[in-house]
Amino acid sequence: MKRIFIAIIASLMVLALLPGCSPRSEYVVGIGQFGPHASLDNCREGFIAGLAEEGIVEGENLTIDYQDANFDGGTSNLIASAFVSSKVDLICGIATPMAQAAYNAAEGKIPVIFTAVTDPVMAGITEGNITGTSDMLPVEAQLKLIRALMPDATKIGIMYTTSEVNSESAIAVYEDLADDYGFDIITSGISVSADIPLAIDGLLAKVDCITNLTDNTVVGSLPIILEAANEKGIPVFGSEIEQVKIGCAAAEGLEYYELGKQTGKMAAKVLKGEAEASDIPYEIISESFLYINSTVMAELGLTLPSDMADRAEDVAE
Repeated sequence: MKRIFIAIIASLMVLALLPGCSPRSEYVVGIGQFGPHASLDNCREGFIAGLAEEGIVEGENLTIDYQDANFDGGTSNLIASAFVSSKVDLICGIATPMAQAAYNAAEGKIPVIFTAVTDPVMAGITEGNITGTSDMLPVEAQLKLIRALMPDATKIGIMYTTSEVNSESAIAVYEDLADDYGFDIITSGISVSADIPLAIDGLLAKVDCITNLTDNTVVGSLPIILEAANEKGIPVFGSEIEQVKIGCAAAEGLEYYELGKQTGKMAAKVLKGEAEASDIPYEIISESFLYINSTVMAELGLTLPSDMADRAEDVAE
């Protein structure tokens, strides 16, 4: 009888470790964020909330190792390697450079879930033990918005970081669609944030307005861009709510907290053993929201057409 009892206990212990069986009592997740700005912060908070909604709660059965690369590619690689060395159960890579670093460091041995990646295919992170969510910009909706607010504008400026493939992908879409709305796209590439003050002066001299991407380095220096543009009375359009809150005139953008939450739910499936990351297709969140800053718009003499006003959220403080 004693031998039978021991055998049953041993069998139950083995079953508990199999995928699809009872969740583990403790998970360790490494969250690597490429840099500190509000949209990526919202992604991270949403990711944690998404995990919690699936029963994986920080302080109860979840330990989070959060690291910020401060917009540095080399630091991103170090963070990802440290996560692998410490054998976390899953890595969440927030923004394209961090997701790429995590994917390369994990080498398929640890599942990687990414978020705030504009073009996962172009970033080379769609094969293997990885999945996540894309923040592909609603470019056509943004062009419609700019045309509605600036009927006489012809040239839109875009500043981007030459090493960020997410920005190159978004610019290609802008260039493909711009002619349909009577615009030319004027780009200005930078390497590091220190390049921005000089680059923005040159760009502002050539354009009627600027539209901002989710380029991490550029977003990190958005206050500098807004100050220079405001001095010349040139509107800057954002790509999500936080950019409009701090001074962009308006944006057709994504809700990054919800983007992160969806990512957290995907991660929960992997952690619980309900699915492999490689079996979950990455998702594109396509719904856009119209955000306006009525204070900034008034200062720039921009008026929102009545047919857009009913869906606009005014985030002016």
